[in-house]
Amino acid sequence: MAATAIHVMVDSCRAGQYAASVARVPSGWLVMGERQVLPGYCLLLPDPVVPHLNALQGDARSRFLADMSEIGDALLAATAAVRINYAMFGNLEPALHVHLFPRRADEPEAIRSAQPWALDWNAAPAFSEARHGALKRRLAQELERRQTQRRGPA
Repeated sequence: MAATAIHVMVDSCRAGQYAASVARVPSGWLVMGERQVLPGYCLLLPDPVVPHLNALQGDARSRFLADMSEIGDALLAATAAVRINYAMFGNLEPALHVHLFPRRADEPEAIRSAQPWALDWNAAPAFSEARHGALKRRLAQELERRQTQRRGPA
């Protein structure tokens, strides 16, 4: 499989050099979206990178999908969203990755029912630690709290 932007992001996460990295999860990496088209927009990247969901087998596929839904739960808690939109395409970047978009009740009427690709991505703020770092940390803490609960007492 040819290297994609997903490969580059995963390599940067492994090296500890991706500023938008939120957390390592069992199936890969959670990162904040480069453009925060909706506050809290994230991506789940598999590690190792695979071409698409159907390339994962058995437990690896189940773990990736479980991580996706657990991240959704954490996003709901960290952002006060009312729902999470999930998207998995791979047409532009032919490597598995999931887009997670928190949707809030207080979104402007004009975007409330719009799918995320209909929004103005060029006008969306780029991820920055100064602007989005507190949310990134809340999300990481919420994921850690949920993972600790899942593991149970030591």
